[in-house]
Amino acid sequence: MNQARIVVLGSLNMDMVLRVPHFPVAGETLLGHDLRHVPGGKGGNQAVSCARQGAAVRLLSCVGEDAYGAQLLTALRTDGIDVSHVQQVRDASTGVAVISVDDAGQNQIVVMAGANQQLRVPEAQLQSLLGDADFVVLQFETPLSEVNQALQIARQAGCKVALNPSPFHALEESWWSAIDVLVVNETEAKGLSAIEVDSPANAAQAARFLHAKGIAQVVVTLGSNGAVVCDAAGVRWHEAVVVKAVDTTAAGDTFLGALTVQLAQGASLDDATQWAMRAASICVTRAGAQPSIPRRDEVEALTQPTRWSPL
Repeated sequence: MNQARIVVLGSLNMDMVLRVPHFPVAGETLLGHDLRHVPGGKGGNQAVSCARQGAAVRLLSCVGEDAYGAQLLTALRTDGIDVSHVQQVRDASTGVAVISVDDAGQNQIVVMAGANQQLRVPEAQLQSLLGDADFVVLQFETPLSEVNQALQIARQAGCKVALNPSPFHALEESWWSAIDVLVVNETEAKGLSAIEVDSPANAAQAARFLHAKGIAQVVVTLGSNGAVVCDAAGVRWHEAVVVKAVDTTAAGDTFLGALTVQLAQGASLDDATQWAMRAASICVTRAGAQPSIPRRDEVEALTQPTRWSPL
């Protein structure tokens, strides 16, 4: 099996993770019971997920010339990720995410983008990198101008695109046909399709709508309700892997990275989805973003497939 070659263009943040008994309502003061600093950012998480699934990964991102930036780069190098294309700037601090995690394992996240918003990738550099990659993985925690440039160059270079539109932003009309794999959660699916997504049945409606817009492979993740996939063969619902969640931070990034590597290595959309769901199911049983992301051998050890069926 050939090693997947993945370029990730995305954010790097230092996560400040606070455990709380429940999420506060307006005007309420809570006492948290744990605070940790953990490497994160959607781009970093997705790069780590791809690398731990065996891919050769190159990351395009931007950090400040500060302690957080140095710590993030050190952690990425430990996973064998090529960070030689990560920019470092003096006039902005490294991005920070403040993450509250409740006792049910759910999270709320506020991001201060910092240096992430200063990312500017030279066109020639991007052409060189994408010309030697199977997939580029994109999300929206860096300037949309850089996402747009990557979409256009990927199409010219014959590099496939996997996109998670988070934080949510509507897609430009010219982007639809440039995306090969779209992974969205319930909120993102509703934002793109205007269809309320709260069950596999209406997730299937949203997936069909998004597929009809020109995207070859669509995955709508539904948390404990599994995932719905749509491609030229139709729509299928994959039941979730049942686990007790401790922290859902980075579960979506873990899923996207694992899915992309499997697709790059020739797996079908259904087999790739099964693999990615198992990877995410391991992630949510652990605390923190990048520390929770599993390695390939851990996913292989979860041999039982979940059920899936046409919708």
